[in-house]
Amino acid sequence: MKQGLQLRLHQQLALTPQLQQAIRLLQLSGLELESELRELSESNPLLEFADESDEPVVDADGKVLEPAPAAEPAPEEQAAAKDANNDDWENDPAQLAERYSGTGSASTGASGDDNDSFETQNAAPEGLREHLQWQLNLEPLNAREQAIALAMIDALDDDGYLHEGLEPVMAALPAPLGIGTEEVEAVRRQLQKLDPAGVASLDLRDCLLAQLQQLEPDTPNLALACSMVDIGLELLARNDFSRLSSKLKAPIEDVADASALIRSLDPRPGAAFDPTPVEYITPDAYAWRDGPHWRVSLGPDSQPRLGLNQHYCSLVKQASREDAAYLRGRMQEARWLLKSLQSRADTILKVAETIVHRQSAFLDYGPEAMRPLVLREVAEEVGMHESTISRVTTRKYLHTPRGIFEFKYFFSSGVSTDSGGSASATAIQAMLRKLVDEEDTSRPLSDKALAEQLQERGIQVARRTVAKYRELLRIPSSNERQRVG
Repeated sequence: MKQGLQLRLHQQLALTPQLQQAIRLLQLSGLELESELRELSESNPLLEFADESDEPVVDADGKVLEPAPAAEPAPEEQAAAKDANNDDWENDPAQLAERYSGTGSASTGASGDDNDSFETQNAAPEGLREHLQWQLNLEPLNAREQAIALAMIDALDDDGYLHEGLEPVMAALPAPLGIGTEEVEAVRRQLQKLDPAGVASLDLRDCLLAQLQQLEPDTPNLALACSMVDIGLELLARNDFSRLSSKLKAPIEDVADASALIRSLDPRPGAAFDPTPVEYITPDAYAWRDGPHWRVSLGPDSQPRLGLNQHYCSLVKQASREDAAYLRGRMQEARWLLKSLQSRADTILKVAETIVHRQSAFLDYGPEAMRPLVLREVAEEVGMHESTISRVTTRKYLHTPRGIFEFKYFFSSGVSTDSGGSASATAIQAMLRKLVDEEDTSRPLSDKALAEQLQERGIQVARRTVAKYRELLRIPSSNERQRVG
């Protein structure tokens, strides 16, 4: 075999560590970014938060970062803003940001040195199983009953039901105990009487009956309510009071009162004990009206005040060769990080401005005025790739006069209109919701009728599309929405 050398030229796109870091920071939410920067600052001595440093802290361009400004504007500024315009959305967006971001004095508690010795501590939320196990300790159960009850509690789903029946409970019990179905059922009936009432039920009918049976015997229309749940639950779901009245041989007024009693019950008794912690949202950008135009600014916490500690930077020249090399490496890493943070903030602001510009009609008139918008349109306007826009719009939030929305909320496909234009899916869903809210409940609109109503408004939409949007909005079918009697 003859050996030789060959030269080939080819192009290849390589992601540098700096680019990989910029992409990673871009897709993080505000809370995730804060956590990430905390970890990076702990591993790099040159990085420090301006709010926590006694030494001057500078950004990548050498500009000194000031600590966070006072949460509340000066009294004279508040008075001037109030006199100028009573509408909060006409005030300085920075003041609005401070008010809604949780950094104001109202969230800091009383002032004084005594406050430093106490910290807010949130106890871990009590789950459904822990709540039931605590009550079991107060019940006069023997060892066998305790074993059955604990196995049953472990088999509950998040709503507090035993949707898979008693088989999983029986399978979890030790075979040598020889526990039968009747014994398990007896313990289940006892669990249903604990708090929350109706837990450990097999289905909705069982759950509602268990809750009704715990009410005072002299509760008005209690017996009728039990009968309605027992044999007329399907008619009750359709609010067909006339047929219920005929079937149960009861006055329609009593049927209506019994229905109200049933609807006061909790069909998901375990849901209130959801252990999932509450996630608080800090807006990344704010939109407010400035005369005839809409303006956008970044939230005060969207750009963390992280910078270079000038004291440690000054030690580079004085350090030994080995230490200086280490510090220079850390300084370069810190500068890359700070530039990535600035690029992230600039990108979020550009995308937010484009969204507000494109969806200004929504801000003025509400969801029915939402325009169709796709990632490609924003990408072309800001001069970035669609994948970058996708990262920016994920878990980033815009504060508007109409509420706080994820950036993705403003994107939706379009449906053709008679005028040759298009209407966004969000606008159509808003119209659909309005039509349902205004319909005659004794003769609710079918999906076909809703499609015809939209077509009269110039929106060309098929019945199956209406059905899909109705399900997305969690609007029941026309049969379930009907109010009879």
